[in-house]
Amino acid sequence: MTHGTLRVSALTKIFNKGSTTVTALENVDIDIAEGEFVSIVGSSGCGKSTLLNILAGLERQSSGQVLVNGRPIAGPGPDRAMVFQSDASFPWLTVKDNLEYGLKVQGRSQAERERVVGELLPLLGLDQFAHAYPRELSGGMRKRIDIGRAYAVEPEILLMDEPFGALDVVTREHMQDELLRTWSARRSTVVFITHDIDEAIMLSDRIVMLSPRPGRVREVVDVPFARPRTPELRETADFYKLRTDLRRMMGEATR
Repeated sequence: MTHGTLRVSALTKIFNKGSTTVTALENVDIDIAEGEFVSIVGSSGCGKSTLLNILAGLERQSSGQVLVNGRPIAGPGPDRAMVFQSDASFPWLTVKDNLEYGLKVQGRSQAERERVVGELLPLLGLDQFAHAYPRELSGGMRKRIDIGRAYAVEPEILLMDEPFGALDVVTREHMQDELLRTWSARRSTVVFITHDIDEAIMLSDRIVMLSPRPGRVREVVDVPFARPRTPELRETADFYKLRTDLRRMMGEATR
């Protein structure tokens, strides 16, 4: 799999709603290295999802530049895949058919589709459910389908917009652990939007904190914990201290 680099330079996004002008993002600069996992955090309304939509090519910035491997983003493209908070699996397709869907759109051969899906099913822990339908699975398992569909098309960058936001706490933490396991096997470049500080710490190499609207980069924090990370990390004093520091920074940013 090819992994992408991402450069965001002086990015500003202004929405014009009738006579009202809203600056959602202002002069945002972020560099993300190949294979890096970066989380974007901040209070509600700080522009996190707007930033991700611009990276996906679903929104156009008002000014500034976004480059993937040195190429400007002109719209959606196969070099990026997005995972949303809501379920995106097709209820009328089996797990296997859902995973194959993007590959069919790309025109991949049946043999190639079988190879890719055959690798993904055990990686996602879905090999026993290949012929099940989404309605027969739990919310966490359906979310694995969404992640698997994104991985199947082998994007250079994986964009994730609060993918576990609708899950209960226990399932959410389990899915974080599952994502870490899957990501460790693939090491794709990931931009992950979350409002959950614990989630950002557990998953990320770096955390980018945005200020309240207009969203600006307030802090960039390196996560000091070695990989692989285990669930026990959440119970350590070092984890608790970093969580406390980040919550204090976020609180200060809103004053």
